[in-house]
Amino acid sequence: MSHSSESPGSGGAVAPAASTTPVAATSTGAWARFFDGDIWYSFRTSPVAIVAAVLAFICMFCAVFAPWVSPHNPFDLASLELSDARLPPAWEAEGRAKYLLGTDDQGRDILSALMYGARISLFVGFAAVLLSVVVGVSLGLLSGFVGGKIDAFIMRVCDVMLSFPSILVALLIDGVGRALFPDAHEALAFSVLIIAISLTGWVPYARTVRGSTLVERNKEYVQAARVIGVSPGRIMLKHVLPNVLGPVMVLATIQVGQAILTEATLSFLGVGVPPTSPSLGTLIRVGNDFLFSGEWWITIFPGLMLVLIALSVNLLGDWLRDAVNPRLR
Repeated sequence: MSHSSESPGSGGAVAPAASTTPVAATSTGAWARFFDGDIWYSFRTSPVAIVAAVLAFICMFCAVFAPWVSPHNPFDLASLELSDARLPPAWEAEGRAKYLLGTDDQGRDILSALMYGARISLFVGFAAVLLSVVVGVSLGLLSGFVGGKIDAFIMRVCDVMLSFPSILVALLIDGVGRALFPDAHEALAFSVLIIAISLTGWVPYARTVRGSTLVERNKEYVQAARVIGVSPGRIMLKHVLPNVLGPVMVLATIQVGQAILTEATLSFLGVGVPPTSPSLGTLIRVGNDFLFSGEWWITIFPGLMLVLIALSVNLLGDWLRDAVNPRLR
């Protein structure tokens, strides 16, 4: 019995090779499209956005990796020395090289305290914005898609929340939480603070998503999904939601800075984070007691750190708003 083999040039049928597309190639193509897109071009041609991104990255990097990059552990009581209290920055006459930005009234290194304090402020700010986004987007999507009495009720709740200053609502909720749980654990205290900031923070997201949903629900792809029998919940989550998240991303970026400032304000007033985990607002409040006695660095440097974080995040939010809206270019 003879066996014949078909070669590529013999004219015989050759089984086609299986086509495989590596995941890495797909990922590379996605990155290539991003770097060729309008948003990246807008970023790399905007000096303000680049400087803001660099500042935000430095602040967030130092905050997240504070235990590894900070010169000292300012909250380790065993390492504190009261003899080093109120030392000026290193470039002053009485300053020491190991305390670059000086020390506070307890001998804690100001530079290290800034990193640890920014870590707490950023955590509270991002957590409050995340909770606001989840609640606001859910209610706004439901209000705009369902309409009727549900829409009217949710919008009236938004109007009521907008009639109260956000800082007063946060003060009320945080004060009530501390009164009900005076000896609460730190986790519960942080939760109350995040809820207090988010109580009015969800309103802009709900109103924004509702307006976008009212436009999207009357488009052809939504009508087609209804005709073929897709459930309303699936239409909202799979079809409408991805098309209304653009403004939410821009709004969330801007709201991060506002949430951080709100947390700092509450901590400055003494109703923010627990004293055992001081944030930038707590450091500013402590340093304010020594501002007029000559120890200006105790409150000035935490204040500058707070300004840098809020300013860089707000500038990035303004740039993102202009980048994703062609009418503003």
